[in-house]
Amino acid sequence: MSELLIQSAQSILTMDDQRRELSGADILIRDGAIVQIGEGLQTTGRVIGAKGCVVTPGLVNTHHHLYQSLTRAVPGGQDALLFGWLQTLYPIWSHFGPEEMYTSAQVGLAELALSGCTMTSDHLYLFPNGSTLDDTIAAAGDVGLRFHPTRGAMSIGESDGGLPPDSLVEAERDILNDSIRVVDRFHDTRPEAMVRVGIAPCSPFSVSRELMRDAAVLARDKGVMLHTHLAENDEDVAYSLEKFGCRPGQYAEDLGWVGEDVWHAHCVKLDGEEIDLFARTRTGVAHCPCSNCRLGSGIAPVRAMRDAGVPVGLGVDGSASNDVGNLIGEARQTMLLQRVARGADAMSAREALEIATRGGAQVLGRGGECGQLREGYRADIAIWDVGGVESAGSWDPAALLLAGPTRVRDLIVEGQEIIRDGEFARFDLAATIARQNKLAKKLAERI
Repeated sequence: MSELLIQSAQSILTMDDQRRELSGADILIRDGAIVQIGEGLQTTGRVIGAKGCVVTPGLVNTHHHLYQSLTRAVPGGQDALLFGWLQTLYPIWSHFGPEEMYTSAQVGLAELALSGCTMTSDHLYLFPNGSTLDDTIAAAGDVGLRFHPTRGAMSIGESDGGLPPDSLVEAERDILNDSIRVVDRFHDTRPEAMVRVGIAPCSPFSVSRELMRDAAVLARDKGVMLHTHLAENDEDVAYSLEKFGCRPGQYAEDLGWVGEDVWHAHCVKLDGEEIDLFARTRTGVAHCPCSNCRLGSGIAPVRAMRDAGVPVGLGVDGSASNDVGNLIGEARQTMLLQRVARGADAMSAREALEIATRGGAQVLGRGGECGQLREGYRADIAIWDVGGVESAGSWDPAALLLAGPTRVRDLIVEGQEIIRDGEFARFDLAATIARQNKLAKKLAERI
């Protein structure tokens, strides 16, 4: 039996059903779960002092392309819209292999962890030169984050009217077979699961209608979730209208891509009917505000989605379209953009933090065990030191997104200390950064 006690927190933002905020309280963790929250708790295990700190549930990232951390700020894609950006980067990504996938995932996961993230999904949809989903799963095990990798895919190349080069697409039968393989090997249904696998054809413009439908059937047969990109920008909607004769939401519904077991990335251009569809079917959305700004896609109607009852979480998106992976920064950007669109009272700092925690857990199907600080939930916890310059003079230190740190002091996942006093407890970040930079240099020289 292993125990950990977080003691005397300045403020604990539980994000539970009552949205309790506790002052001077403790959190007792045993065998990976929260067993008690209160004052004056005792333990025979390690004590983490939390005076001068705000304690929150670990943040949850619902959309990422970890491999892209190896292609940040590529000059040809810095000022391009989505489709042009992809066409700039596809040839570079075609040179990736297992080492590039593994190292880039480690870097992306480490960056997320430092920003308070304890659980993340990843959408890997290209597998050049022997790469597999196994590479990123191994990286997550090294860093220590709870991981929801999705087996993505592209099957329509340029020669068939698609966007990606033919060298990066796969035969649809091979895609389905490998999806079965990774689900059977890695998917864990237990409440404490550190890995759950999803199935995720890349987008409606890079796979066939048949693959979208077959993927939905397979996912439901296996009991796993579905993920893809949808309605990301005006080009995306125009493509859907031209090729399918309907808007993206209708296309998704026709192919079985709505429901509690589905979440779509971006959804910047959903209209009122599509929002109602998602609310009625409890279809989730991964909101990616910084990427949407970076690529000029627009401001997603998050306020309208939330008001209608659509489950919404946050995503940093790929590190080549953001170009950073700071999840607490995404939460702040979410708040700011909704205020730009709807007024200063459109979204509070606490609501945006709620989207980043319990909202993300709900979208990933983990709302019953993650995303809140409450007894019986998994011990995924972020501890933020509000004694620094970012919070100096704040009248409400718990309003982290208005005046607070952007890096955690401590991060706990499944009761294990991943980050302690701002440094990784076991993972060698410096060596990983050096390896990443060496790989990036080799890629640049090859291109």
